[in-house]
Amino acid sequence: MGIFEILALIGGLALFLYGMDLMGDSLKKLAGGKLESILAKLTAKRWTGFLLGLVVTAIIQSSSATTVMLVGFVNSGIMQLGQTISIIMGANIGTTVTAWLLSTAGISEGASEILKLFKPDSFTPILAAVGVIMTMVAKTDKKKNVGFILIGFAVLMFGMDAMSGAVEKLRDNEGFTNLLTMFSNPIMGILVGTLFTAIIQSSSASVGVLQALAITCSIPFSTAIPVILGQNIGTTITPIISSITGNSDSKRVAFACLFIKMIGVVIVAGIFYALNAVIDFGFMQADAYASPLDIAFVHTLFNILSTVILIPFCSWIEKVSIRVIKSDKDNEADVFGVLDDRFLDVPSFAVEQCKSLVSDMAKISAESFKKASKLVDNYDQSVFDEIVSLEKMVDKYEDKTSTYLVKIAANNMSAGDSRVVSELLHCVGDIERISDHALNVAEAAKEIHDKEITFSKKAMDDLKVITEAVSETLDLAVSALVNDNLEDAKRVEPLEQVIDVLKRVIKNGHISRLRQGDCTMELGFILSDLLTNYERVSDHCSNIAVCFIEISNDSFETHEYLSNIKEDDENEYKELYEAYLAKYSIM
Repeated sequence: MGIFEILALIGGLALFLYGMDLMGDSLKKLAGGKLESILAKLTAKRWTGFLLGLVVTAIIQSSSATTVMLVGFVNSGIMQLGQTISIIMGANIGTTVTAWLLSTAGISEGASEILKLFKPDSFTPILAAVGVIMTMVAKTDKKKNVGFILIGFAVLMFGMDAMSGAVEKLRDNEGFTNLLTMFSNPIMGILVGTLFTAIIQSSSASVGVLQALAITCSIPFSTAIPVILGQNIGTTITPIISSITGNSDSKRVAFACLFIKMIGVVIVAGIFYALNAVIDFGFMQADAYASPLDIAFVHTLFNILSTVILIPFCSWIEKVSIRVIKSDKDNEADVFGVLDDRFLDVPSFAVEQCKSLVSDMAKISAESFKKASKLVDNYDQSVFDEIVSLEKMVDKYEDKTSTYLVKIAANNMSAGDSRVVSELLHCVGDIERISDHALNVAEAAKEIHDKEITFSKKAMDDLKVITEAVSETLDLAVSALVNDNLEDAKRVEPLEQVIDVLKRVIKNGHISRLRQGDCTMELGFILSDLLTNYERVSDHCSNIAVCFIEISNDSFETHEYLSNIKEDDENEYKELYEAYLAKYSIM
């Protein structure tokens, strides 16, 4: 084998791996995080988990991606260890779909004309052309991802063809034949398959390389079978590496993945070679060669047999994993565990986790404000301490979610996900400021209590009205953000304008009472401070609502929206404004 054949082999392998990676990434983007969300929510029963693992992996074409996602689920507390065992087994079968697709490359020239239509040489160029056209002219991410899937499949098939052509001369090479004979030793073959797959971190890719060799190099069954068994063990290196930085539960998922594969290989290989020693299978002779279709069949059969044998023992596998991997002290539930870096490979799912946290953050800030506003009339030190604690919690939410959103933004994602990330980044700051203003209100209430001063009845009535208005504004803004409620978002701005009016009216009333001697300058400063915080809270609610509306309209012209809102929706806006003005009138 000369230098040019070696370079051709390396180039073919590079194309093959790149094509598989491109196809896998595009499939995950096309799924849009929905598959991962389903996995996280619908795995209560063993067989449900098995089927979900099979289907999801068959779609995204990577058992490694599925198991890494499971490691992230368990590490973040979304799932329990016991839920993942059956999913892993389903994923082991689902990943064999790739081998069946690649087996079409082994269709011989002597096959029927109909069968030749399924040979990659017949349709791969067409797929490549269609894929390129779709990526160039498609306007939606969904269609572009379909195009990239077609291109990825075409590239990996070209790579497979290049590898087969590069090693064609090895068919009659005595040294290579002796090497294959050495790999027919079960232990040696399993070790080679494990090592090679661990290096490229994909059983689908390593099985595909073996299929490429089988097209031209006459791989004996006695060599192919142990290598395939080893390839199934080697693919577990990816979840093992992923779990290194995780907690003990995530490490148990990786161990369970390795344990299932190793026990499966030991049992299936033990039974097979024991039967071969007694029956002497004809296909295990040195001159019996495996085709790409045979390799796909063996790969699938092994995973089906090992799953059938082991799936009744899911609970036992869970117990073994727990016993082998001891619990660590840092294994406590963490609300921010869902912001796992493993999810960044599936941006859509990562965005969903972040949106959930931002929604919780908004609810906490709204709760904090409502608690603080009640302190003005009925001060309680324990409630004040709770508001201080909530403010610190919201600060932590802001730090964690903002950092994670920036990480997501650095990834290649769909336009829809990009808009959501931008929306959340804009909203997080406003939500945090609402919490700050809630604390300011609580501190003003504490000052009133400590100094033993009271507002006049009129002032308290006025404050009650504006407090109720701001509380409704908060409810509308939070509902818009949490429930994607566009109608609630549209109601925020007219109510915010009413709150501005209320602030001016209440201030003017205070000045009148001050002139009449019914109020003091000290109370005036506190009242002004409260009104300023109320107005700022409504301003931030307006920012959240407007941001949500503009993102929904695929635009970021916030200032333009605010200046044109009365003109664009004059009747609707005016009706809402008048209704809120009547609802929160001050006599």
